[in-house]
Amino acid sequence: MRIDVFTIFPELLEGFSSVALLGRARRDGVLDLRIHDLRDATTDARRSVDDAPFGGGAGMVLTPGPLFQAVETTDPPRPLYLLGPRGRRFDQSVAEELAGLAAGASGGFSLLCGRYEGVDERVSDHLVDGELSIGDYVLAGGEAAAMVVIEAVSRLLPGVMGNEASAQDESFTSGLLEYPHYTRPADFRGWEVPEVLRNGDHARIERWRRLKALQRTIDERPDLIVARGGISDEEQRLLDAEDPDRSS
Repeated sequence: MRIDVFTIFPELLEGFSSVALLGRARRDGVLDLRIHDLRDATTDARRSVDDAPFGGGAGMVLTPGPLFQAVETTDPPRPLYLLGPRGRRFDQSVAEELAGLAAGASGGFSLLCGRYEGVDERVSDHLVDGELSIGDYVLAGGEAAAMVVIEAVSRLLPGVMGNEASAQDESFTSGLLEYPHYTRPADFRGWEVPEVLRNGDHARIERWRRLKALQRTIDERPDLIVARGGISDEEQRLLDAEDPDRSS
């Protein structure tokens, strides 16, 4: 997959994407991540990318010239998304959707990182194909959001994770939080690993994990239960068998 990112701080993204799973994916050629410095598309000696907003107001705004120039010169894979607060909420389903673009004609997608007070509205209107938001809070720029999108999408690509099953068995993949995990020692300060995980009965283990994922999601993120359309009849039977008084 190819992902192009346009930013005024390329070193932030280069450092993040050069280690761990992303670094290995880049070295192995699974992920073609191209990071472009918007200042390279400027024409003045100061390499200016921002200016004061028309009408006054605090802060500076990214000007359209360097952004249009950088994108048009590069001709990156589309869609091109601006990372901003009014965008589509980025979640696991969007990550899966973007990962699927690897098999499409473009072979990937692109991200544009905003900064300061934002970008000139003509960038939103005429350059990008849409916007993505990672949540309702304020960041200094789009670089941190880009890191979130890149990692969430890249780990879904074949060959990125050492164990491909890991990506299919995590929180949000099935609309549920992930079940609890334990490792050695079996007894740590008197807190023991549940017996079911130590008996080697894989059918019981799978049932326990499903049950705990359901219970955890109901207790801690009931909004996810609503979003997935509730509890299935099979899941309700599983819950009832464990605790007949428990209500979904």
